[in-house]
Amino acid sequence: MKQPLIIFRNGQQVCPLGQGTYQMGRRRSEEIQALRRGISLGLTLIDTAEMYGTEDLVGEAVRHCRDEVFLVSKVLPSHASYEGTKRACEQSLRRLGTDYIDLYLLHWIGHHPFSETVRAFAELQQEGKIRQWGMSNLDVADMERILALPHGTDCATNQVLYNLQDRGIEYDLIPWSERHTMPLMAYTPLGEGRLRHHETLVRIAERHHATPTQIMLAWTMRTPGIIAIPKAGSVAHVEENTRSLDLTLTAEDLREIDAAFPAPIQKIPLAGW
Repeated sequence: MKQPLIIFRNGQQVCPLGQGTYQMGRRRSEEIQALRRGISLGLTLIDTAEMYGTEDLVGEAVRHCRDEVFLVSKVLPSHASYEGTKRACEQSLRRLGTDYIDLYLLHWIGHHPFSETVRAFAELQQEGKIRQWGMSNLDVADMERILALPHGTDCATNQVLYNLQDRGIEYDLIPWSERHTMPLMAYTPLGEGRLRHHETLVRIAERHHATPTQIMLAWTMRTPGIIAIPKAGSVAHVEENTRSLDLTLTAEDLREIDAAFPAPIQKIPLAGW
């Protein structure tokens, strides 16, 4: 693996390529097999959420290897009051079949004050029910509000939409996160599969004896501190994704990608939820 490990504030280290579980559950046996194959290949970060309805699936997949896995789950904004966050976490723990979650996130901004959610996160962390906590779908201004709260500087990450067609975070959120030594998690790094036949990606993939999927993932992980979490729907997809860890894009590759998918030159509203 050429890509360096991601190190969180508490010293936990993970591979920069994880496994997502959004819209999974229709082919349960195959998906559990895929998650387990990913774990065996070193993709130990598994991302779920109470909204996804996949926590029980993930729990079954990791039942016999829990200590090897970095579990990420999320509380719905509608549940993110102080009491609601604690209650939602307990329910996620039960569905996952574990006594702790490695990283617990607020899924997106809701009507409950950040201060209530963060207070609950801090207590859950002190109780050992979560090891770290973070945010999802927050832009720079809201991340500044989080860091200004009591315990706010314990925020471990921000999970956001990021792929070749959605590069807005490069303008200010990535630099902000780097200044605060905060890893970012990139969901939908493959753009929901829309770009697999794009001529630029096909041409670059041929040069590397790779696939466009692998090029897209290598591009997402090219910046230190970014974790890509593509969906892990089948063993074949997981194995294809894993090979992206051994790819290094050249300056020529990156120039061609920038020509086809330009980087932002001004502030763009955060994409996603």
